[in-house]
Amino acid sequence: MEKKRILYISQEITPYLPESEMSEIARYLPQGVQERGREIRTFMPRYGCVNERRNQLHEVIRLSGMNLVINDTDHPLIIKVASIQAARMQVYFIDNEDYFQRKFVLNDADGKEFEDNDERAVFFARGVLETVIKLRWAPDIIHCHGWLTSLVPLYIKKYYYNDPLFANSKVVYSAYDDDFKNTLDSNFNEKLLLDGITKEDVSIIQDPTYENVNKLAIDYSDAVIQGTETINAGVKKYIAESGKMFLDFQPKETYIDSYNDFYDKV
Repeated sequence: MEKKRILYISQEITPYLPESEMSEIARYLPQGVQERGREIRTFMPRYGCVNERRNQLHEVIRLSGMNLVINDTDHPLIIKVASIQAARMQVYFIDNEDYFQRKFVLNDADGKEFEDNDERAVFFARGVLETVIKLRWAPDIIHCHGWLTSLVPLYIKKYYYNDPLFANSKVVYSAYDDDFKNTLDSNFNEKLLLDGITKEDVSIIQDPTYENVNKLAIDYSDAVIQGTETINAGVKKYIAESGKMFLDFQPKETYIDSYNDFYDKV
């Protein structure tokens, strides 16, 4: 029987970023699932604070070189890769000088959220999916971690749905306690309009709050997981009302097996 393929997309992964519940899950879950007989690919952004030399990142020339147009501006897509030797797994990094060269993740040194975080989310989501197309690797499950990945479900269901690589892909979205305080750019919904995506499809983020960005992800996902013990109350309520397949928070001791079993149900 052919191995099931799981694509992991995360806004943070340790050891490239400090340990958090999300970065640890995004590091150990792919390894655990691979050890249980699945095939995996893992992606994260190449933030400027990721040390390239220490982590031995190198550019994958055959995958780089594409331009993504966001808000009428061309942005070159650079793909880098590193290996976590102990886990026998590779991590692909989405890089771009405009969006990911700064030495911080989502906030500046004073804790202020970057004004272009909306465009960074667009670039990251599309960059991952375009790279997977170049790899010609058809995932059975696409598992998204963190709000920065919240556009992936929309793109899979509304933009890439005709691509045979994604025709049978199911999307799982993990919600975490990764709230941002300020609303994203007021034109965020306009920047998402591609062939197949209408204003109506993204009307929920006319007011691009943290809660609404998560609601958009939930709307276009096939299943949802609560990744941390506590999450935004509005997001939790929306998940319950959505009727989507749901896996509640799982402790460290059981989450790998629980997630692995949940994939089969999805």
